[in-house]
Amino acid sequence: MSTAAPARKDFLSVLDFQATDLERCLEIAGHVKADRSLGRQAPTADALEGRHVAMLFEKASLRTRSTFEIAIVELGGNVVSLQPDAALGKREPVTDVARNLERWVDGIVIRTFSQKVLEEFAAAAPRLRVINALSDDQHPCQALADMLTLREQWGVVQGRTVTYVGDGNNVAVSLVHASLMLGINIHVVSPEGYQLPEWAVQQAASISRHGARLRLFTDAQDGVAGADAVYTDTWTSMGQEAEAIIRRSVFAPYQVNQALMARAKPGALFMHCLPAHRGEEVTEDVFESPASVVFDQAENRLHVQKALLSMLLAGPVKHP
Repeated sequence: MSTAAPARKDFLSVLDFQATDLERCLEIAGHVKADRSLGRQAPTADALEGRHVAMLFEKASLRTRSTFEIAIVELGGNVVSLQPDAALGKREPVTDVARNLERWVDGIVIRTFSQKVLEEFAAAAPRLRVINALSDDQHPCQALADMLTLREQWGVVQGRTVTYVGDGNNVAVSLVHASLMLGINIHVVSPEGYQLPEWAVQQAASISRHGARLRLFTDAQDGVAGADAVYTDTWTSMGQEAEAIIRRSVFAPYQVNQALMARAKPGALFMHCLPAHRGEEVTEDVFESPASVVFDQAENRLHVQKALLSMLLAGPVKHP
């Protein structure tokens, strides 16, 4: 099982991976998932021995924080928890924080608002591996878990179609990136004014493999027709709480319910990155249906993040 590092030192976006890196990450994730029951006898139990990985979370988190902390420990590494008010530009420049931390730790997992902050952080510390645990623009670790889930469900993912229904947000962007790189057609269905960012649309042609296509829709019925999986997310993300009332009105026609799922292929999966607001973006009956793989996605966060950490950080420790 090769854990050879990708060409780029950081994972700020799915696009920091080549397609071969993405496929290898999913292969490793499958192995570490199967080996987890071996505990300290697992082949990767000491992959991060001697490594220190910092956690810096400016946004609330259940799945991301828990799974990264467990992943680091199960790989034999040490978790260093940082206070965001002391480390993300409140007391000193972000670049200075990064230059300090690279003297002490080997990697850092950051969950923040600004993608630009992540990029500045990573550029300032050439020896520090930086992982994006969510920004306002992208959520690449979620996309890794989504792709592992689809591989488990379908085996061969190439040529399948996933329809994302909702806000063209960070989850949608990373889902588009990963889907196209693996040859999965991706439909994004959003109301006017809430569509996928133009820069993400422009990236599609250059990253698509095996003839996969990105298609944009404003009509949910059209966008879901014939899909192999239907994916949605909360209508109001962290930091958008002031827009919640308006968003509930705008997105109401985009609720994933049984009538909408009936437009997809028979046996289509239902996906959600969580947390879910049942009765808003998805109905209770769809969320709890046999088609739902939402908790598989959540579980797989642990396994893909173990694979990612192994790829970025495994190997001899080289202290500054």
